[in-house]
Amino acid sequence: MKHVCVFSKYLFVLLSLLYLVACGAPDKQKEKEQEASKEPPNIVIIFTDDQGYQDVGCYGSPDIQTPNLDQMASEGIRFTNFYVSQPVCSASRASLLTGCYPNRLGIHGALWPGAEMGLNPDETTIAEMLKPLGYATAIYGKWHLGDVPELLPERQGFDDYYGLPYSNDMWPHHPEGMKFPDLPLIDGEEIIAYNPDQTKLTTTYTEKAVEFIEQNKDRPFFLYLPHSMPHVPLFVSDKFKGKSPRGLYGDVIMEIDWSVGEILKTLEQYDLEENTLVIFTSDNGPWLSYGEHSGSALPLREGKGTTWEGGVRVPCIMKWPSNIPAGKVSNISAMTIDLLPTIAEFTGAQLPEKKIDGKSIAPIVLGKANAKNPHEAYYFYYRRNELQAVLSDHWKLYLPHTYRSLNGREGGKEGFPVKYDMNEMDVELYNVRDDISETKNVASEHQDIVEKLLALADKSREELGDALTNKEGKGVRPVGKVQVEKE
Repeated sequence: MKHVCVFSKYLFVLLSLLYLVACGAPDKQKEKEQEASKEPPNIVIIFTDDQGYQDVGCYGSPDIQTPNLDQMASEGIRFTNFYVSQPVCSASRASLLTGCYPNRLGIHGALWPGAEMGLNPDETTIAEMLKPLGYATAIYGKWHLGDVPELLPERQGFDDYYGLPYSNDMWPHHPEGMKFPDLPLIDGEEIIAYNPDQTKLTTTYTEKAVEFIEQNKDRPFFLYLPHSMPHVPLFVSDKFKGKSPRGLYGDVIMEIDWSVGEILKTLEQYDLEENTLVIFTSDNGPWLSYGEHSGSALPLREGKGTTWEGGVRVPCIMKWPSNIPAGKVSNISAMTIDLLPTIAEFTGAQLPEKKIDGKSIAPIVLGKANAKNPHEAYYFYYRRNELQAVLSDHWKLYLPHTYRSLNGREGGKEGFPVKYDMNEMDVELYNVRDDISETKNVASEHQDIVEKLLALADKSREELGDALTNKEGKGVRPVGKVQVEKE
């Protein structure tokens, strides 16, 4: 009887092993993903400057190769209807970092050198939101939210900063002869050079980003990489010069794509890929007046400096292997103001105490079935707080305003721009789902939609104001100001 029991015991073990072999041993990849999902995710935001909607291979570029971004899209989610809040530098960056419309913060347009204003330190950036959770934080690239020490990134939640305080064309060599001071390159809060060799910027930013990841691989981190390129003047390193059939502009985008690849490779090297959310997007559409030195927003209408789709709809790709299914494409509208609250949900961070405008789009990012945009509408302001457009679902209403356009003319050559025309428009309505190029004004056919969106515009005016109707918003907060002593 004893031998029978021993035999039965071994038979049970043997059958159990055979069962495991037949059914498959535990999937180590799934275990790895489950383990990664228990830890706060690392966050990487790559933010390019003036890159158009079409300037990525997977968005239809006919002549620019972006293999790393294309692979990132195939392994994550690509957004076809992703927006910035304003089609210009400083305002767009304020929204990305705070989850607010920039005019709520008193930020308009692009700040000039010595403006003595910028993002108010009382506002909460993504970096400041994540610091209580133990995140390391860094920014390498263009800041453009205040150029005096009191308003630089290390006063806004970032542990480390290296880059330009504003746009790379704000220097003594401006092609139109505009008078700018020497362009400072800043490390922390110290100016380490003036008018730096811009062919090295993309590579240096990337090298510093890789070093930051290596140094913080054992703790959660937030890396913000706002490239100075492809804003004019265009510069590229020797390793990509002359490589693209699209000319210098294509070379610049190829180097940015290389930079993305270096970041992704480093994450994989240190086993961080599964639990890192990487976001790639642009601050606004292409600067069309620069012609061959600008990008393309096709098939969208117009570009930077307008609230037409070509100015505010930008490429956006996100990758997070342990949470975002591969190969997803989303046509649900989303905006940069939504990134902060979405990151808060993913990390467990507390939202800012002050009111923000963004809402979490986590279900959209994660590719959930039946995910919907949580906003009633998005509002597009430009210039000195002009409310120019309202987007609700696939309906976009334009309010009376003037806008710049080349009106079919070609842009400039060899880094010199041509002059824009100024066009006037009345109330116009477009179905941006069925008419992506905004060719048919359907306001007269959908008066009910027009009235609904006009009412939403009035709500926004109450909260954020509107220079076109001389309305002051009750929800606008003070901009950051610093008094600088003149020599």
